[in-house]
Amino acid sequence: MPHQPKKFDIRPEGLSEAQITNHRDILYVGYVNKLNEIEERQRKLDTSTANQVFSDWRAVKIEESFALNGVILHEYYFENLTGKGGKPTAKLGELISREWGSFEKWSEEFKASGLACRGWVILALSIYDGKLHNFCLDAHNEKVPINIVPILVMDVYEHAYFLDYGAKRAPYIDAFMKNINWNICQKRLERVDLDQVMKEAAS
Repeated sequence: MPHQPKKFDIRPEGLSEAQITNHRDILYVGYVNKLNEIEERQRKLDTSTANQVFSDWRAVKIEESFALNGVILHEYYFENLTGKGGKPTAKLGELISREWGSFEKWSEEFKASGLACRGWVILALSIYDGKLHNFCLDAHNEKVPINIVPILVMDVYEHAYFLDYGAKRAPYIDAFMKNINWNICQKRLERVDLDQVMKEAAS
């Protein structure tokens, strides 16, 4: 069954309809289409020709991770871009304060990461140590930590803001922060058995 693009009816403050439409309906949908194309091609390839220097099998396996992560990261991004900003409450707010001392300190680090990264910033729970981290990805399939649970995802590729802000990334990040849906982020955290994660991380 081919993958289908998800529908995101979003009108974030500080991002124009043209910016969102190009990002969502052209770029994101393009990743979904390419993922389907890669998976279809993979089914037809002869695995006996696989080679680490170059082979069609190597090409599709590398680009599979790029396209798949491109789809998933964009879906997380659009989904958490549906709120009114503010601060997280409940368990997520507690964990952020525990790790950074305050929401303001976390926000400062998250925004700085947005200026430093070339692709994505992800606030994620690491299953390895049971802590929240702000991770920096230069591409969909580069520098991706293993065994993490994405909580908040921000796209910092130029395509996410160039129509509205040109090369000025900082005001785009400010606009992003005003549209975070913390309820969505909290629900992502709730998918995890936190007590078990903390127990295993401490052992």
